Amino acid sequence: MKILKYLFFLLLIVLIGGSIYFATKDGSFDVAKTKTIQAPAEVIYNTVKDFKNWESWGPWMTEDENIELNYAEKTEGEGASYSWKSEEVGDGSMKTIKVIPNKEIEQKIVFNTPMGDSGSDVYWKFEEGDTPATTRVTWGMKGEQSFMEKVLMSFSSEDFDAMVGAMFNQGLTNLDQIVTDEMKKFTVNVDGITQHGGGYYMYNSTSANMSDIGAKMGAMMEQVTNYMEANKIPMAGKPFTLYNQIDEVNGTVIFSACIPVRDRVITPEGSTVVSGFMEPVSALKTTLKGAYENLPEAYAQAQNYITQNGMQPHPTANMFEVYVTDPGEVPNPANYVTEIYMPVLVPEEEVQ
Repeated sequence: MKILKYLFFLLLIVLIGGSIYFATKDGSFDVAKTKTIQAPAEVIYNTVKDFKNWESWGPWMTEDENIELNYAEKTEGEGASYSWKSEEVGDGSMKTIKVIPNKEIEQKIVFNTPMGDSGSDVYWKFEEGDTPATTRVTWGMKGEQSFMEKVLMSFSSEDFDAMVGAMFNQGLTNLDQIVTDEMKKFTVNVDGITQHGGGYYMYNSTSANMSDIGAKMGAMMEQVTNYMEANKIPMAGKPFTLYNQIDEVNGTVIFSACIPVRDRVITPEGSTVVSGFMEPVSALKTTLKGAYENLPEAYAQAQNYITQNGMQPHPTANMFEVYVTDPGEVPNPANYVTEIYMPVLVPEEEVQ
């Protein structure tokens, strides 16, 4: 009997000692991973802010293809939430607590376990990257483990920080791929023959290799804009590029960066920004929705349409492209809209 009593007291001492050990063990955690993505912060934020989008990049989706997702009426912004049920990853829910658009998101995640609910704080940060047009995306989770969670994790073969960190790394990699693919989407539509009204415009011109047009265009358009603002000249339409001369053999072009105005503007002698006039013209209109890098494909389809329909290019009018959307206001290149006009000679009755 004395032996049993001693064993009992020994077991009691072990239990008390273990309880004290686990109770005093630091259970706080803060696990975060960061990835630089070549995309504007707004594009990435728009993909993360809506819980319905998480199906396309969430790392746990590959863990259980049969996971059951339930969305609240509101799935983005403060108060948005969703929940899940899964035999593989367990049950749980998440709610968005606070958002600073394009900068931060704070969320609360709750895991439903046999030992009770376990809650943690999830956070996102979207910061400007070290190079232009990149964003440093941080995804993290912090909180305090319960007594039983500390006990279980002490005997687990998996390191908690490593396990959560691996999940976040995979999620950020998936997010990078989704955002990149989304920004590459484009469509081309050959709209047909239309009558462009022409009119006055402010412009400057230069010559360049065809591959350098994009690099030079931004600075040239900014120069025209600054001149108009300094002289209080209002815009009368969307900016456009006028292709004055194209040398396909040598791969060079002379082009103008233009902004429409209502009336003719007299500029000082020697001004690099001057006023021009475009005559009304019939042209084949083609619309590109997507990044400017897809313009060659749009031109190819337009030229193919001209050839197949036996159209004759206009002998004196130059082709031009109109930028319907402002990249400064539309963060996702997939949503850029550019109209291409290729002047042609057509019977009057065919003009739309």
